[in-house]
Amino acid sequence: MIDIRQLRYFVTVAETLHFGRAAELLHVTQPPLSRQIAALEKELGVQLLERDSRHAQLTTAGQRFLTDSRAVLTAFDQACRNAQKAGAGELGELSVGFVMHAAYSSVPPLTRRFIAARPGVRLQLRETMPLALREGLLNGTFDAIITFGLAKAEPGVSSIVIHREPLCLAIPEQHALDGDGPVSPDMLAPYPLLAAPITVTPSMRQSITDFFARAGLEPQIRLETQLQQTIVSLVAEGIGVALVPQSLQKLGIRGVKFRPLVDAPLVDQVLAWRTSNLNPALPHFVATAQPVID
Repeated sequence: MIDIRQLRYFVTVAETLHFGRAAELLHVTQPPLSRQIAALEKELGVQLLERDSRHAQLTTAGQRFLTDSRAVLTAFDQACRNAQKAGAGELGELSVGFVMHAAYSSVPPLTRRFIAARPGVRLQLRETMPLALREGLLNGTFDAIITFGLAKAEPGVSSIVIHREPLCLAIPEQHALDGDGPVSPDMLAPYPLLAAPITVTPSMRQSITDFFARAGLEPQIRLETQLQQTIVSLVAEGIGVALVPQSLQKLGIRGVKFRPLVDAPLVDQVLAWRTSNLNPALPHFVATAQPVID
């Protein structure tokens, strides 16, 4: 059976046309080199080199085999480099799911930094619902997810905070709360709120509840819907007001104004991943995300 070493020996001899010089380049003695070339010719059943005591010459079969052997060695060497890079997390694929509003905050800068650091890794980004993110992480659909702060620890899941921002108030244009200065819970008390269900974003709902609890109040939730972008769109239609992450101001939806809150609660986005995930690109993604984006 022909092995890769024999191909390297043959190519070196074919390029130097001198067994002694080829042996020096290969750091072997000449007799083993000659035996390997002879074994190669026997395996192929053709003569590759015509040789005398001083020189060698390629046969027609040898010229063809040299061209093909170079291509094989190039592909083999590339395969070795690719395996090493993949093992080091420099090649391959990484699937990351994220809550949709993260597209206006943490995802763009994190993506930019990771692509610059690991250009050989194909990054697959998918925006979806928080509950689908959790399920996708646990079943292996996603290597990592970016979501609201986790309500509780998941066995076998690690997480870090990568973004923290204040909530703000979204109101329709020409609303009674339009004005200057931050809005307090007391000022908000008479107005019904739009919010995501507690089962979808438990950490955010807790932040909203805590905001009102400071004044001994409870929020009046008129309507629940899953997406923060949808909530802002409904605010624009005058259906209610909402406490939303500050980054949603970048949506640019007409008919909506944003007001700061008194002692605005902060909401976290976390990067979460399964500790058992062996994707070699994952530790590099986590390392890229380590600094908290303020």
